[in-house]
Amino acid sequence: MAAIWAGIDAGKTHHHCVAIDESGRRLLSRRVANDEPELLQLLADVLALDDKVTWGIDLADGGAALAIAILINHDQPVLYLSGRAIHRASEGYRGEGKTDAKDAAVIADQARVRRDLHLIRSGDTTVTDLKILTGRRMDLVADRTRTVNRLRAQLTGIFPGLERELDVTKVGPLVLLTGYQTPAALRRIGRKRLAAWLRNRHVLRADQLAETAFEAAERQQTSLPGEKLTARMVHTLAAEVMGLNQQVAKIDKLIEARFREHHDFEVITSMPGLGVILGAEFLAATGGDMSAFGTPDRLAGFGGVAPAPRDSGKISGNLRRPQRYNRRLQRVFYISALFSIRRCEESRRFYDRKRAEGKRHTQAVLALARRRVNVLWALLRDGRCYGLTPPTAFAA
Repeated sequence: MAAIWAGIDAGKTHHHCVAIDESGRRLLSRRVANDEPELLQLLADVLALDDKVTWGIDLADGGAALAIAILINHDQPVLYLSGRAIHRASEGYRGEGKTDAKDAAVIADQARVRRDLHLIRSGDTTVTDLKILTGRRMDLVADRTRTVNRLRAQLTGIFPGLERELDVTKVGPLVLLTGYQTPAALRRIGRKRLAAWLRNRHVLRADQLAETAFEAAERQQTSLPGEKLTARMVHTLAAEVMGLNQQVAKIDKLIEARFREHHDFEVITSMPGLGVILGAEFLAATGGDMSAFGTPDRLAGFGGVAPAPRDSGKISGNLRRPQRYNRRLQRVFYISALFSIRRCEESRRFYDRKRAEGKRHTQAVLALARRRVNVLWALLRDGRCYGLTPPTAFAA
């Protein structure tokens, strides 16, 4: 059992560490730079107090990555406490002020008294790479969504009829908007020349797209104020969306290539609805180590698909959506359950049964996602791929 508990309030450039003994007495309080020599000296000084130390920290990556790596490389147990947990715990300590030293002391004391905290483990290099790649993909997709929304807003300001007809998330309409943005420009080029222009740029169904655009141009004869400047902005935004599409496609290939190297690739992707991208995000969100959760119930709770009880007095059986869960993992469970309804008869029957019981669409999908967590857990535990026939049937 540990004789000393050390809490680290992590920051970008500096950390603050507080070490306490089993009675809560403060033995050390120090601000250290986020630099290897400083962190190694801190480790040596804490171990000089006692060689049995349990560390707590409020970040699991980012600015705390170097400190965590040094501690793990020296076989030190490191517990993770979320910032939200520390904020709530601080209310139980004396004083309303907030300082790095107080936060570090709270982290150390919580590591001392709590038994439900997770150890930070040395991550699989494949999982680490997938975290980086899927994080970058999420940023690109968010940038693309924002750019598409700006494009739609600008196009609506000068040519609402065309914006209404086009799906600007697809390649063909984007190519069109890089060349022609106003009704007058489309009327000048004409229907046939526009179709030829699109075909030369390898747009599918160029004739249909040209017809749609030309009809919209025929319906609007009015030139709006600021049309020329807005048209240039539409051209720029359309080109940006196309560039972001290319970046997303490129990183998708990198994710697939790296994901295929993971030993659970075949198991995870055998689940209906869990493709390459969602499967990679599942690994990135969970770390790939199911033993860190212990049971499928804990995994479901971490992923936000297990309801939390909210009973009080005579009220019992009152369930609600949990407030503390991993949003990214919940998205994986929810979206994969949606996809499985379309592609898997078993999932479809389960969903239909829940709908017949009176559950709303979202409730039925979450119920299906919860059931699928149990299945995925069993597959990863046994190292086998998904199949409708249970393995006991083969033994019989």
